[in-house]
Amino acid sequence: MAEEVWVGTWRPHRPRGPIMALYSSPGPKYLIPPTTGFVKHTPTKLRAPAYSFRGAPMLLAENCSPGPRYSVNPKILRTGKDLGPAYSILGRYCTKTIMTPGPGDYFPEKSAKHVFDSAPSHSISARTKTFQVDSTPGPAAYMLPVVMGPHTVGKASQPSFSIKGRSKLGSFSDDLHKTPGPAAYRQTDVQVTKFKAPQYTMAARVEPPGDKTLKPGPGAHSPEKVTVTKPCAPIVTFGIKHSDYMMPLVVDVE
Repeated sequence: MAEEVWVGTWRPHRPRGPIMALYSSPGPKYLIPPTTGFVKHTPTKLRAPAYSFRGAPMLLAENCSPGPRYSVNPKILRTGKDLGPAYSILGRYCTKTIMTPGPGDYFPEKSAKHVFDSAPSHSISARTKTFQVDSTPGPAAYMLPVVMGPHTVGKASQPSFSIKGRSKLGSFSDDLHKTPGPAAYRQTDVQVTKFKAPQYTMAARVEPPGDKTLKPGPGAHSPEKVTVTKPCAPIVTFGIKHSDYMMPLVVDVE
């Protein structure tokens, strides 16, 4: 090219280290968990069990555990003793003698009324000791209710009538002088059952309100003593009715 295109002061040079533009993949930009090994294994994949070889354990103190000083019976398992049946010869147990009834102590013939149905049976026994102090009423203390008349108990009764004597009230032999007269009854006030009419009363004369205190008359005043509150008494003079500065009336007189 005859003329070079000016591209600025920058010129291409060799990079000092690898750059991401030289790779088509992101490379180590993303930290992807590995699928091998046990440490930092990816959680999306199954992880196989891993084993490692460890060193010898540390020596423990002598008083840490008893160690093999105990002799465990091999016939004792977690479910109990693993033994077969064993027998031994012992002495006879000491048992107490119990008096049991014999065959003659039973009465099978009396069991019929307890096994089979039987009619009620009664017996006459002697009077008890508590009968002397018994305070219950006897048969004569009870009275059966009547079955006739209007006072029957537990049964329906028909109406019953009775014949009584003549009443003296309202008969021919009744004394009418003993009956109350018209003045003995009080007339019912009409205003109790009907609308009440307006009522008026005549009251006494009402005096108009006023001042009832005593007032002084004309003779109680002293005009000549006006100098008590004023410098002098009022003075009256005869003067003119017009002003001195008013124009006098001029009239032509022949």
